[in-house]
Amino acid sequence: MRVLGVDPGLTRCGVGLVEGSPGRPCKLVHYEVVRSEPDLDLSLRLLNLDRRLAELVTEFQPESVAVERVFSQHNVRTVMGTAQAGAVAILAAARAGLPVQMYTPSEVKAAVSGNGQADKAQVTAMVTRLLRLEVAPKPADAADALALAICHVWRGGARERISAALRRTR
Repeated sequence: MRVLGVDPGLTRCGVGLVEGSPGRPCKLVHYEVVRSEPDLDLSLRLLNLDRRLAELVTEFQPESVAVERVFSQHNVRTVMGTAQAGAVAILAAARAGLPVQMYTPSEVKAAVSGNGQADKAQVTAMVTRLLRLEVAPKPADAADALALAICHVWRGGARERISAALRRTR
């Protein structure tokens, strides 16, 4: 299964693609950070993200998309921008007919490190180890996106198979 993980953000949106199956090591396909200037109009920032995600979906043909669920943050502006970027990722997936699963940061941390309270350095270290990379993916947004994709391969893949089996029995 090929999964596109998205760590949403307006200024820096982490994107990572991995290939794998539950219980097996994942393989790195691609990662990057989609950037936009904070002083640009919001509509242009979202459009920039939408265009790049559409290009990535076309180029890499993921089978599903995993997006970080916006969780409670104290800065309302940050939460709004993150939610808007997440919505763009969900829309890009829907436009391509891809299933989307959302995960909280603690679900992702627990999936890749065994600790739902792991810090960014621990998540990056585990992503590096799990993907058998010689160098850690940088910046942290990219590592977080790869962690989301790994989480989905291991957790969401099983969920999707169960859902598909249930649909076939109806």
